[in-house]
Amino acid sequence: MKSSSISRRNWLKTGTLTFAGLAMMPTEIWAKSVEDAQKSNRPFVFSNATNFNEFTPPLVDDVELKAILRANENPYGPPPLAAKAFQDEVFAGNRYAWGTLTNLIGMIAEKEGVKKENILMAPGSSDLLEKVAMVFFQKGGDVISADPSYMSLIHVSEAVGGQWKSYKLTPDSQHDLEAMEAGIDANTKLIYICNPNNPTGSLTDAKKLKAFCSRVSEKVPVFVDEAYIELSDNGLKDSMVDLVSQGKDVMIARTFSKIHGMAGLRIGYLVGKTETLKRINDITRGGMGITGPSIMAATTSLKGEEFLKMSKSKIAEARNYTKAFLDKKGYHYLPSETNFIIFEISMDGKPFLEQMYSKGVGVRAFTFWDKNWCRVSMGTMEEMKLFTEAIDQIL
Repeated sequence: MKSSSISRRNWLKTGTLTFAGLAMMPTEIWAKSVEDAQKSNRPFVFSNATNFNEFTPPLVDDVELKAILRANENPYGPPPLAAKAFQDEVFAGNRYAWGTLTNLIGMIAEKEGVKKENILMAPGSSDLLEKVAMVFFQKGGDVISADPSYMSLIHVSEAVGGQWKSYKLTPDSQHDLEAMEAGIDANTKLIYICNPNNPTGSLTDAKKLKAFCSRVSEKVPVFVDEAYIELSDNGLKDSMVDLVSQGKDVMIARTFSKIHGMAGLRIGYLVGKTETLKRINDITRGGMGITGPSIMAATTSLKGEEFLKMSKSKIAEARNYTKAFLDKKGYHYLPSETNFIIFEISMDGKPFLEQMYSKGVGVRAFTFWDKNWCRVSMGTMEEMKLFTEAIDQIL
């Protein structure tokens, strides 16, 4: 039976979702995994430790932190006008927001140079990653991606029966497109590209990536996660979105969480072929989970460029400050065009996090390529100075 012929309700009853019974929705998997790891004192967030895993953070209340630099949030948002639009729209909260959502979809379609039918809305781009994973891997199959990469789509694909085929980044931290293409076989259901990549922050050459996506999408769908692309030097010039208007089976995800500073408002979108979006929408309606106030905030933010320019400039300033500090101290870091930097640390990630948190600085720590790493988000300059002071004391 084709996925498009399965009703939402019946599909959810079939038992297809099997991640420890998966009584929770995919968006809860991460928080539950962290909580379980903390309670059981596991060193890693996911118990099935692989070559790429995240160290379990200490159980610390956010109010105890002076600098929250762990989730790649924009410290300057939301934009003031967007925040006001959100507040004003609360008074229309007794009504469904389909009209305002349709208006936002039209604005996004015009911005991206596609039709409205090529846009699928959702509460954040991670929600879209998870929904694509649920739909594409109902009957198993492989997802090909970089090692390391953002794991939301990968973990959910594994939860419903898929398998991860990973390919190490090249020495200059780009996707190994040649190896990934060579790895495509009859079991491949999807190629996942996070560009700029998370957690490394590195960018894959746009010209090479576009040729790869155009060519490979003739064999298998390609999902390009562009959550951070507007923070990169070339910005949207390096986007793969024009491949959709060319009829290629490529999906591009964007979010209002990063440069727009709306991580807590939960709004993002997917650009793709109408047939592909219908396949997803037949299972779960993305727009149903977005609140009217969030829609109005996003609509307002799209109308203004000043906040976006300010955010990009201040984040770049913090990034340059952090790079200069790491250079001075001799720490090896990977090239970044995002609002975070990842660098090698000389101690195990668990005690490192415990010491950083004890100083009121929240960061993330990973293990991959047989090394330990710290990933720090770009905060205000005051927060970055707290971070560098803590690093000086610990490492």
